[in-house]
Amino acid sequence: MRSEFGETSEAIFLTSGYSYDDAETVAARFRGDEKGMTYSRLQNPTVAMFEERLRLIEGADACRAMASGMAAMTAALLSQLRAGDHVVAGRALFGSCRWLVDSLLPKFGIETTVVDGREVDAWKRAVRPNTKLFFMETPANPTMDICDIRAISDIAHNAGAVVVVDNAFATPVLQRPLEFGADIVAYSATKMLDGQGRVLAGAVLGSEEFIEGELLAFTRNTGPTLSAFNAWVVLKGLETLDLRMAKQCENALSVARFLDARVPRLLYPALPSHPQHDLAMAQMSAGGTIMSLFVADGRRQAHALLDALTLVDISNNIGDSRSLMTHPASTTHAGLDETVREEMGVAESMLRLSVGLEDPADVIDDLDRALCAVGL
Repeated sequence: MRSEFGETSEAIFLTSGYSYDDAETVAARFRGDEKGMTYSRLQNPTVAMFEERLRLIEGADACRAMASGMAAMTAALLSQLRAGDHVVAGRALFGSCRWLVDSLLPKFGIETTVVDGREVDAWKRAVRPNTKLFFMETPANPTMDICDIRAISDIAHNAGAVVVVDNAFATPVLQRPLEFGADIVAYSATKMLDGQGRVLAGAVLGSEEFIEGELLAFTRNTGPTLSAFNAWVVLKGLETLDLRMAKQCENALSVARFLDARVPRLLYPALPSHPQHDLAMAQMSAGGTIMSLFVADGRRQAHALLDALTLVDISNNIGDSRSLMTHPASTTHAGLDETVREEMGVAESMLRLSVGLEDPADVIDDLDRALCAVGL
């Protein structure tokens, strides 16, 4: 959307409110009889541009931007759940998403059954008469578990439940869950969609009926609003998303092949060594930019490896243009009980690597030196 100035780079509309030609115009907008902006908690031209571009990339009917990825996940769940409802969730989720289903939903009288997302029958066995929603992340953070979106969606729909997929690791470039039967897709746009570690952002996509009929009322009144500036930054990131993902996936595959022959265990969907390689490649067009590797001697050796890196940064973020590595058990999943981490497969020996745009040979050299330094 261009203004009357014809700018080639979208404008940033830094405004909290809007003025009107007359009182009836504003009344008509608030009644919903006339289209137009009313307040930036509800609509903003820059945010709307981001929403429309992501909607087109995803192939969804509608999109609602959020202040962060966790705002998107929370809104996607709470906007459509009520006390007495039941949720089935995959065990392997980002730490804060597990907190949502384990700790937050029960406070509102919403029960959750956590299942091994890799086992299709486990989803079916968990269904109850009051099951309203299935929630999964695939590939999962950081275990790289793959969920069969189509099969699980069929089970959910037969039970009258909706399917919400956290697609942050794959992005719409590599995987479009709606095409496999999912109803709602949620993103931390902070990650690959921005791509340079600059701002926080999130988004929820789905049918117009859900976005406008259920999600809008929730966000209107709770306010997880994406700022215009952050929307503009991620809007610029979307312009290079396909190019960045292609190169970073290529780099990640080279790094994964090196690590697969070097560390005790590696999880990367594009390699045949991944236990769900065939399913991953049936749903994804490439293996993604993230992998998890395991050292031999738990947290001590994992932390020592991190400390020995020089090119790869120690960071709990992912999806940056630079390579990043973290120890999930002491960072992203540290807030979870140890037994929950064990159930999820987040071991003390696990490290998560997000591969960036550097020359992969340089990343491999850095990893090789660090592995030698810790005796691997």
